[in-house]
Amino acid sequence: MLSLDYLLSNINNIDGVGNKTAKLFKKKNINTVFDLILTLPKDFVDRRNLTKINELQIGKIQTINVNVVKYSFPRIRNLPNRVICKDDTGEIDCIFFNSFEGYIRKILPLTTNVTISGKINYFRKKYQIINPTYVSNDMNSIKKVFSTYSLTEGLTEKKYLKIINNVLKRIPNLKEWHDENILKKFNNISWKDSLLELHSPQNSDKNAPFLKRLIFDEIMSTFLINSNIRKAVKKNKKNRKYFDSIPLEKIKKKINFELTNDQNKALEEINKDLKSNQKMFRLLQGDVGSGKTIVALITSLNVVRSNYQVGFMAPTEILAKQHYDLAKNLFGKTVNMSLLTGKTEYKERKKILNDIKDNKINILIGTHSLFQEKIKFYNLGLIIIDEQHKFGVKQRKKLSDKGGNNCDVLVMSATPIPRTMIMTVFGDMDTSIIKHKPKNRKDIKTYSKIDTKIDEVISFVRKKINTGNQVFWVCPLIEESKKIDHQSSILRYEKLRKQFKDKIGLLHGSLEKNEKDKILQKFLNKKIDILVSTTVIEVGIDFPNANVIVIEDANKFGLSQLHQLRGRVGRGYKESYCILMFKSNLSENAKKRINILKKTNDGFKISEEDMKLRGYGDLLGFKQSGIPSFRLADPVLHEDLFLLAEKEIKRIELENQNLENYLPLIKMYDRADILNDIV
Repeated sequence: MLSLDYLLSNINNIDGVGNKTAKLFKKKNINTVFDLILTLPKDFVDRRNLTKINELQIGKIQTINVNVVKYSFPRIRNLPNRVICKDDTGEIDCIFFNSFEGYIRKILPLTTNVTISGKINYFRKKYQIINPTYVSNDMNSIKKVFSTYSLTEGLTEKKYLKIINNVLKRIPNLKEWHDENILKKFNNISWKDSLLELHSPQNSDKNAPFLKRLIFDEIMSTFLINSNIRKAVKKNKKNRKYFDSIPLEKIKKKINFELTNDQNKALEEINKDLKSNQKMFRLLQGDVGSGKTIVALITSLNVVRSNYQVGFMAPTEILAKQHYDLAKNLFGKTVNMSLLTGKTEYKERKKILNDIKDNKINILIGTHSLFQEKIKFYNLGLIIIDEQHKFGVKQRKKLSDKGGNNCDVLVMSATPIPRTMIMTVFGDMDTSIIKHKPKNRKDIKTYSKIDTKIDEVISFVRKKINTGNQVFWVCPLIEESKKIDHQSSILRYEKLRKQFKDKIGLLHGSLEKNEKDKILQKFLNKKIDILVSTTVIEVGIDFPNANVIVIEDANKFGLSQLHQLRGRVGRGYKESYCILMFKSNLSENAKKRINILKKTNDGFKISEEDMKLRGYGDLLGFKQSGIPSFRLADPVLHEDLFLLAEKEIKRIELENQNLENYLPLIKMYDRADILNDIV
């Protein structure tokens, strides 16, 4: 019996797959035998029906039984070889490019009857088949329904089928990993039989038990890996952190709003983790403007009062500076803090590195360089990562290990994602969610305007500026495009500058980082009133005086992205507005997106709708992330299987079940590249 090792081996291990063919498979991201097995047929072709030549349909794949009449082998190079065949109703040419004369004579001997199947063409008043897919004197070997797969140049359907059929014959009988209660839900079909059914051309039912079983296996593999990482993180016992609620009461007096129930609940969950002897590995997820930073800073103070240091990492320098200023305002001189970014001068940087090593700094706030090897903390007790949803499972695990046994980890994300996605993307972490915004935050009023009414929008913007407000103006492209009729930021900037003079700035991805920061700083300091920008507006930065955002070509953005952009305003106490501009002839999907945004400010609800409209892989921020790229599972279509997998994982964890049975499943689908660390 073949082992699991065969499934996990390189694609070259398959009989008939040499280096050249292996390269073609690898172009399609098929690297192992199991990758090939899990690549679904895209369709099937029915070659069972024999058709007479005079009834052939051009452009269709058809099967004919003919007599070989004559060869035409041109002596001129690069011209195709031609074989004339006929039946009792007419003639057809079989055209061969790049095939040798000897090979053609062998498969199509003169005066014999053969069965041929391929795509029908018509040239110079005559039917033809170019490079027939199948040619045989055994009619029954062709008169079948064949599965078809996505191909690439150099990889023919016939060759692909020969390889996959060879592999399917060698699938091992692995010991069943699911218990009988789970198997019952899938008609007790085995893993091996499910794979064989997957490639059978007769099976196109998307609700078939064999397919659901394989989808469930794929989901379970991810959840098992996440579960194991959670266990590995919590396995090492840490020293408990001791603190009281005095700092919280002092901070509450300094901020001019009450913490929401969600914020208080998140603090309770975090504090419980900090005070336990198990390492905290927690995601703090909240909608834009929900107040995650305050929760993170209160947590930092509790850790400092427990005689530990805190490293607080932000994605950009300007956001790190904003966190630093807020922390200074809240903590005053009671906490020693420093800011470390790419702009920190060498002398100051050297002092910070020495001070952090000598325990003279309690909280170090900065960008990703915070956790470089040369930075040595004296007694690091908490790592906070802000806006790092692009961190995959592997990076988060490494980060957790870096802090040492006594260091807790808090990851923050302002991208609301549906529950099935949280389980998938952040399943290795415990989760706290802040859904409701502070009471002083008003809902942003959202309107839509056709672009022909641009003058009305400019008039509205002028009124808001005259009353002391600031405006974001977002465009999709940097420069004018002849192919895509989107409003460019540069063109819009030039037009608006004629009306608003030097009170307008331009921000886009092609600018140098220093230049971007200068412009954002000018906007933050109210030296400019309008900031024309592409979508590079920094997520999470507070511009309390900006209360209008205009988004051009809003129909070109996804729902989650529009919601994130809208969240750049409404950070202060004033009424805030979002104006979605669009061109005529909107698609139905675009109308749906705009209407959903006008109806609700709830990021979680918006994210659910976005996932239904666009699919989970396109959600904002996750295209380049550590998200598992499922081959079969889809968090929208298969939500019931995700919830079943979540229930099963909880049962396994509760019963402290031995994972030996599940090792083949974990190994086959290992996405995290850290299997040796966790099992």
